[in-house]
Amino acid sequence: MTESVGPLLYLRNASEGRINLAALLVLPDGKEPPQLDAEGDSVAATRLLTRRGKTAWRYDFSLAMRRDTGYSLGGARYAVNADFTGDLRIAFVSCNGQEKNDRKRPLEERNALWQRLRAEHDAAPFQLLLQGGDQIYADELLNCHPALKRWARGGRVRQADATAEPDLAETLRDGFFDLYLDILGQPAISGMMAHVPSLAMWDDHDICDGWGSLRPAKLDAPEGRTLFAAAREHFLLFQYGALPDELPGFCPDRTGTSLGWHVALPGLHVLAPDLRSERRPNRVMGPAGWNVFETLLDTIRSGEGGRVLLLSSVPVLGPRLSWVEALMHLTPRLEKYEDDLRDQWQSRAHRKEWRAFLERLAAIHANPATPVTCVSGEIHLATHGTLDVPPKPLHQLVASGIAHPAPSKAYAIGLGLLARFGSSPLPGHTIRLQGLPGKRAPYTAERNYLVLERKGAGWTASWELEHSGRTPELEI
Repeated sequence: MTESVGPLLYLRNASEGRINLAALLVLPDGKEPPQLDAEGDSVAATRLLTRRGKTAWRYDFSLAMRRDTGYSLGGARYAVNADFTGDLRIAFVSCNGQEKNDRKRPLEERNALWQRLRAEHDAAPFQLLLQGGDQIYADELLNCHPALKRWARGGRVRQADATAEPDLAETLRDGFFDLYLDILGQPAISGMMAHVPSLAMWDDHDICDGWGSLRPAKLDAPEGRTLFAAAREHFLLFQYGALPDELPGFCPDRTGTSLGWHVALPGLHVLAPDLRSERRPNRVMGPAGWNVFETLLDTIRSGEGGRVLLLSSVPVLGPRLSWVEALMHLTPRLEKYEDDLRDQWQSRAHRKEWRAFLERLAAIHANPATPVTCVSGEIHLATHGTLDVPPKPLHQLVASGIAHPAPSKAYAIGLGLLARFGSSPLPGHTIRLQGLPGKRAPYTAERNYLVLERKGAGWTASWELEHSGRTPELEI
């Protein structure tokens, strides 16, 4: 476990020519946190929690919207490009790990794309880092306790009270705390997060593989509830810089049932619905999640306009999966993959909900003042798709993963064949998976990250691919 981690920078909001930020710093217990200097203002740290001999501290401060600003902490100066008023550069990453032995990989190999992203930032600074899910792979924690091992194996689900395993919650809290410190303390990652404010949403591996698409009895078992609570606590700490009972102001659901958020920036709305907290095999969002989503869209409708950048942790546009799901039931050998398909918007179990989601996005996109672009990760491939709606096609940009190994080319080809059949949940509005600029296949099987740029009034997207390099720019 890393001795100290941070500062890790989080964007809160923008107002009156300034951006409001939080910075997380984790120090050995007993070591006093230094004062943070923000453009001459001295800021003291707020203690969040102490665990495993370490204390997490948070600084709340603001910076003027200037390209050449920054802050100082512990004798080091951290430059920040805080100019959100003109040209803009946004990096999007997802799937920062792998299911097994992630922390045993050599960092130079694991973080090759992070190092490339940091070098790009040093040459042309980003204003914002979007993290689209699976920022950690917590699957290894299923082996941290005998009760959780039994739960993960999927045998008979016990419905007794969680106090029957009184040390499970504490073991999981220790495990998540250590895991986040190990991952976010890696220099290539912490180096970016110290200089570029982050906005993040979680996905299944931030909890465990397939969370929400597993059997309800398993999700609701004491072990499942305890796992979710520990994952949520540490997601909020390390990805929002917050405590469970102290959500950032950008989360409209003050009960914390849904962790969806919206941040308004000059000429730009960034929002992310929470697709995991209330997920079940037959739904993606529950009542709280849908209420948050509708609230966020109402806020955009009543606002001053601007590009709408929607972060959907699983891709909004994709190939038809109902045929694959039907075939899986022909042989028990394939049914173990059913939860992976249920994770997708395109699952037959979610078709009605998927249609409703797309209808609402299309309604916002129909106003030329609020064009919508979706960004997603999750599938460990890169692709580009469009939804044929007026006045111009709605773009879906998928970048996944920055650290997860790419799947086989055969897998990408197979998924591409499914994409040929198309899928039109909105009658008369075709979904097309077109692939990356300069690529013939719909899906590219290389590790990658995405760069979004606003130049004047125009927006472009380009992918950095591990072996192929930078794609041509795509106008969106």
